[in-house]
Amino acid sequence: MLIQGGRVIDPASAYDQKADVALAGNAVVAIGNIASDFQPELTIDATDCLVLPGLVDLAVRLREPGYEHACMLESEMSAAVAGGITSLVCQPDTDPVLDESGLVEMLRFRAEKLQQARVYPLGALTRNLQGTTLTEMVELTEAGCVAFSQAEVALSNTQILQRAFQYASSFGYAVWLRPQDAFLGQGVAASGPLATRMGLSGVPVMAETIAMHTIFELMRATSARVHLCRISSAAGVELVRQAKAQGLALTCDVSINSLHLTDTDMGYFDSRARLNPPLRQQRDRDALRAGLADGTIDALVSDHTPVDDDAKMLPFAESEPGATGLELLLSLAYKWHLDSDVPLQRALSVVTDGPAQLLGKALGTRLGRTGHLAVGGLGDLCVFDPQAVWTVQAETLVSQGKHTPFSGYELPGRVRCTLVGGRVVYQA
Repeated sequence: MLIQGGRVIDPASAYDQKADVALAGNAVVAIGNIASDFQPELTIDATDCLVLPGLVDLAVRLREPGYEHACMLESEMSAAVAGGITSLVCQPDTDPVLDESGLVEMLRFRAEKLQQARVYPLGALTRNLQGTTLTEMVELTEAGCVAFSQAEVALSNTQILQRAFQYASSFGYAVWLRPQDAFLGQGVAASGPLATRMGLSGVPVMAETIAMHTIFELMRATSARVHLCRISSAAGVELVRQAKAQGLALTCDVSINSLHLTDTDMGYFDSRARLNPPLRQQRDRDALRAGLADGTIDALVSDHTPVDDDAKMLPFAESEPGATGLELLLSLAYKWHLDSDVPLQRALSVVTDGPAQLLGKALGTRLGRTGHLAVGGLGDLCVFDPQAVWTVQAETLVSQGKHTPFSGYELPGRVRCTLVGGRVVYQA
């Protein structure tokens, strides 16, 4: 295969120039200097487009097993590649929960059979996510789990959390947690004047920061590696900055929702903006953008959580939190670059090599090749048209989850083609 005439960008190596890309089998065999005897079976015209490494998304709910009424694995994997995502990490809060090796193996088998994006499951940190009994992390890792998480279920028992950190640390596993106090985090909107006027129960910033302080103290005691999922506040960004400066083995991400929206986007009780974590004020959004730009925050994620009509079309406080995001991730990363004057290399890095490096040795033999576009690397890439403009409309989304607070937004850039392992898996 030959991808011709595009601007090739690889954030990992800072490569950025117009060049042709040749692929053979499942790998990239040449960039720029194409051998004269190379005879492609297929040529893709990438004129005026960006040729990028396939995206790596660290926060995806595939809703299988157990929630097939909300979406099907086939539809969400198709949505991923339509968004240029070639590798994704899925959450353990399925039904049943991913707390046994057989369930993990079944999910991986189903995903691999579809031959679309690569799926890396998170294992449950505790049995059934109930916070009382630790799972068998070694067995789950052998089945294919890349780290361990409580998903959205806050772990209130700090002794269990300490033991989980000790277990994970002794084997070199990472623990992924969304910092949220189990009691303070029970509201439906961010605490503030707007939530008060709307009569909505609030989630204060300290619901995030108290949990972070607890996590950091346990990290110091156990030397555990922790990834904080979807931080949402200016105070949280500052705590992460301080913890990293102190040498803690800490990484974190932010969702596309918190990066672009604020609590005012709830409008008149618009349940599409009912999210976890809740949308906060503009000062928080500005701090999240600054933290992502300067490297305090390591990755940008879609936080893809498809919700069906029955659960979403309810009064705001009763509706199920979540929004679709797979097909929006790259366009919203590009929009952040345009709106904030962030270098394009940085805007692309937080959705490609940044998340891949964060996964680290959990990628096994793919470490150093996932999220990169280089000779000898995996043929996972996408062709992105930065000049295209499109409007987010529920009926045009590939995902079975049609609800997003970005509905009606005009977004810059569109994926034209996605390759996984040297095969075309999506073409607009």
